[in-house]
Amino acid sequence: MYSSQYTVIIAEDEELLLTNLVSKINNLGTDFIVTGQSQTGIQAYDLVKELQPDLLITDIRMPIMDGLTLIKNVKEYYPMTQFIITSGFSDFDYAKSAISLGVSEYLLKPIDSDELKKALSKVEDYFSSEENNYIASFSQASSRSTPDEIAEMVRDYIVKNYASEINLNLMAKSLHYSSSYLTKIFCSRYQCTPSKYLINLRIQKARSLLSHHPEYTIRQVGESVGYTDQGYFSRIFKRQTGVSPFEYREMQIHP
Repeated sequence: MYSSQYTVIIAEDEELLLTNLVSKINNLGTDFIVTGQSQTGIQAYDLVKELQPDLLITDIRMPIMDGLTLIKNVKEYYPMTQFIITSGFSDFDYAKSAISLGVSEYLLKPIDSDELKKALSKVEDYFSSEENNYIASFSQASSRSTPDEIAEMVRDYIVKNYASEINLNLMAKSLHYSSSYLTKIFCSRYQCTPSKYLINLRIQKARSLLSHHPEYTIRQVGESVGYTDQGYFSRIFKRQTGVSPFEYREMQIHP
């Protein structure tokens, strides 16, 4: 069912701070709703897999799996998720690491309600802008469109915009669907999820660039197909092909 609200999972190991943060978000009057809470990184990751939230707010210092590792894992499989980091440590190295992972905001504890609201507003502005883009792209879609036609529209959008960030949750919202329903009708037509289709397309394009454009660095190849982080691109590429981008290029040069 379509909802105008954005879903949030919070990961915080201290129960009192967790409860307080949930209460603050609920009382700020924003369009964010907390749908999951966790006190360990592993539990948070399981919640992300189950609920696929729009936003993950996580402490850096988490038991079992720390916040930065949690974000890396979530980004790899759920790249549409946005992030806010919280920490009681004003360590610049942590802040730099968070920024390199594409984290929207880095908030120091104790979290000020005004700062939290500013951070959420920044994320909401991003979501609103992206959602408007999807609405414009799918304006031809209507209640008269069949599931196959919707799936084809989504596929065509991915093919045209694979090098850009694509957010399935916002795409679904613009069509007044849940992301799970959109995934279901896409799978029915193309036998894979939209996210898997996007990854396969990006890796296919990357293979072509690695083979035919030796002047491109590995970083440039990754950026050309939508991966701004070279390490992330290399991990995705190796998981899909069994070899790193560098090894793949070497195999094409010296078969």
